[in-house]
Amino acid sequence: MISLLVKETLYINEVILGTAFGVLIGPYGFNAFDPRSWGTQQDEITREVMRLILVSGLFAAGIELPRAYMKEHAKGLLIMVVPTMAFGWFVVAVILCVLFPQLHQSSALCIAACLTPTDPITCVAITRGKFAEKHVPEPIRDILTAEAAANDGLAYPFLGISMYLLVDTVGVAIGKGFVIGWLYEVLFGSFLGSIIGLLFSKLMKLSHGKDFVDRESYIAQYLALAILTTGITSSLGADDLLASFAAGNLDEKAWRRANSLDIPGCAVAWDGHFKEQTQTEGDTFASVIDCILNCCCFIYIGAWLPFSSYNSAELGITPWRLVVLMIGILLFRRIPPLLLLYRFVPEISSWKEALFSGHFGPMGVSAVFVSTMARTRLPLPAGSPENQQQMLAATIEPIVSFVVLGSIIVHGLSIPFFNVGKVFARSVSITSLSNRGVDDLEASGKTKGSSNGGLVVLDNSGVWPPPVTTSRERAATCRDPADGGMTVSVGRTKVDNVSKFS
Repeated sequence: MISLLVKETLYINEVILGTAFGVLIGPYGFNAFDPRSWGTQQDEITREVMRLILVSGLFAAGIELPRAYMKEHAKGLLIMVVPTMAFGWFVVAVILCVLFPQLHQSSALCIAACLTPTDPITCVAITRGKFAEKHVPEPIRDILTAEAAANDGLAYPFLGISMYLLVDTVGVAIGKGFVIGWLYEVLFGSFLGSIIGLLFSKLMKLSHGKDFVDRESYIAQYLALAILTTGITSSLGADDLLASFAAGNLDEKAWRRANSLDIPGCAVAWDGHFKEQTQTEGDTFASVIDCILNCCCFIYIGAWLPFSSYNSAELGITPWRLVVLMIGILLFRRIPPLLLLYRFVPEISSWKEALFSGHFGPMGVSAVFVSTMARTRLPLPAGSPENQQQMLAATIEPIVSFVVLGSIIVHGLSIPFFNVGKVFARSVSITSLSNRGVDDLEASGKTKGSSNGGLVVLDNSGVWPPPVTTSRERAATCRDPADGGMTVSVGRTKVDNVSKFS
């Protein structure tokens, strides 16, 4: 009922609202919804919920990008993804080793792999909307969306190498990580997703040409193809996230054809209002599904957050260490490499845009997904951890979940705070400029006191209007819209309108 006010006036998106509502109804609030009460399969359930949200979001990201975007912007995207992701992985691991000395280097690399990728769900929620369209250049919005979608699937090989390091030598771990992680999971998964998307595009084009499909059925394939793609690729052990993104990107042409079909709406559109609104604003049923899934996902995350685990002396986890970790990640994970490399990214034209791109690297659904996937592969301790694998299984969830919570707060509220700061700075600037302008007028003899304590603007001979000669004097005077007279705007100073322009 107030979604437009909240999202387009206050600039608070479903990420913040969903998480807050999840905390409210979760075990630390009203205890109406507790995912951790579902027994030993809770990690598997969380992983699959996050997987469903990610694949649908990645498929949507592939569709929403401009046509042939990955081909035309391959250079900038490669710089944004590979060196930036590798740098962030290493830096986060170093910070973890310093703050949590009980973790070995391989365990720190494993946790860092969860926190390295940019979350596409949170990123899209931030980079779209009225504020983003007005203040963020379209090339920046597109490159951030493409980067978030691409590097999300690349967390697989980073996690794989880290997991192999726990049980194998460095050489064996790197070899397995390259062959299994990069060649099979990443390359084969991307290729398989591309083939699925291409075949689907051809089939839907044929069906549309023969009038075998209507608009509703066409749009319903949005979710169906994403689930089909992830089902096939995950069954084969490939990278289902990259496969879904590739399938959506290849199928973008067919999807845009669906949105151009002129087919009457369903029962909900009998009065014509629904159809009018969706066609006018360019929204589709798919975007509604996407919003619903995102809201449900962050409600789940809010209820899932383990607040009681953020202070565990046995595991070496304390609130101040987690806060320092969060600050270190925000400062050093993405900003330094992008400030160094932005000259090689054609889509980023200045250091300010590089700083913005470095800041907006949120961690959310993808971090929860990768961390729960790692936990399902590790032996969980029955009591105190007895080895490094059990220590990793016990610490990965509280560390990752705290960083996710911090990222949701910081990145989710960045635009509202930026907007408030911008309005405040503009107000202070105008007031200061006006006051200095009136001081100039008074010093030059162009003002005098009025009978009621106001301020009258005159020239040296007492003739209205005075010659306003400096830019600050112009800022202090303006034409009154009511009677054409002159007013002086000086904040608390009272003003008289005494004459009209001739």
